[in-house]
Amino acid sequence: MKHLIPEFETMRRRFPAGFESSLVLPCLRRIQEDRGFVADTDIDELATYLGVPRVQIEEVLSFYTQFRRAPVGRWHLQACRNVSCSMRGAEAMLEHLGGRLGIAPGSTTADGRFTLSTVECLGSCGTAPVLMVNETYHEDMSPDRLDALIEGLSR
Repeated sequence: MKHLIPEFETMRRRFPAGFESSLVLPCLRRIQEDRGFVADTDIDELATYLGVPRVQIEEVLSFYTQFRRAPVGRWHLQACRNVSCSMRGAEAMLEHLGGRLGIAPGSTTADGRFTLSTVECLGSCGTAPVLMVNETYHEDMSPDRLDALIEGLSR
């Protein structure tokens, strides 16, 4: 994380003194962009750097589902399970993906290529069910579309 301090300093100058806690979210996002996840050492270093309690950083990490505490596979598949997606087949989509990949939600394939996760909402209710692969949305998913997607990613 130390190599990100110059970027954090640039962000810090945008806030008045005493608002260090406002930097937790953008700093965590930058750490994850850099490492792929937020490690325990990152939390300790960020708490020290910002002068905020460690628990405040832990609260942010536990509230926002986009933050990861462990490495994920090359392809991070995030299935939305909110009401709209559930009503349009999210559970079946999740079951299909798990069967196809041979893993349960929260797991990574043995080859490290795919991680399957569930998220509360991806904000694309009108095109449910939705699957996010890394940072790309795949909407109106069906078993055939899921199979084609996995085939394309497996190449």
